[in-house]
Amino acid sequence: MSERSAAPGGLALVESLVNTLDMEAGTDALDTPEGRVRLGIAEDGLDEARELRESLRAALLAHAGHPPHRAVTPLGTLLARAPLYVAVDDHDGSARLTPADEGPLPARIAAAVADALVAGTWARLKACESASCHWAYYDRSPAGRGRWCLMRTCGARAKMRRYRAKGP
Repeated sequence: MSERSAAPGGLALVESLVNTLDMEAGTDALDTPEGRVRLGIAEDGLDEARELRESLRAALLAHAGHPPHRAVTPLGTLLARAPLYVAVDDHDGSARLTPADEGPLPARIAAAVADALVAGTWARLKACESASCHWAYYDRSPAGRGRWCLMRTCGARAKMRRYRAKGP
């Protein structure tokens, strides 16, 4: 759906997971083997991945100033199951938070969120305001006040609804 460029760094993984569900079309890429393989999700990890996806969506809606789309497990609770440690490079002394177990999706998501927090980009990953969309997107607007995944689709529809609601 999105014609925007992917979110930077590890946030691309978060964005990709959230966008596995196309609410408007009613399709879920996690229902397909290809969709699961693309994100490294085993069939027995499907429920956990969907729970994580919807908790991430709620956080991204909050970034955009919107209430959660439904009741979800708090994201912090889910990410607490994926402990991180500080990895220090012996050559240059650089450090980063790394998952204790890099295989599972929650661990990779936790590391991506940690990196984005350090980089100051976490709050720029948002979910579209449109209730029929809630697509994840990275807000590159200068003021950081983007509201829709794409202005020409969801934004235009919202503006047209407001215009029509005003009446003649």
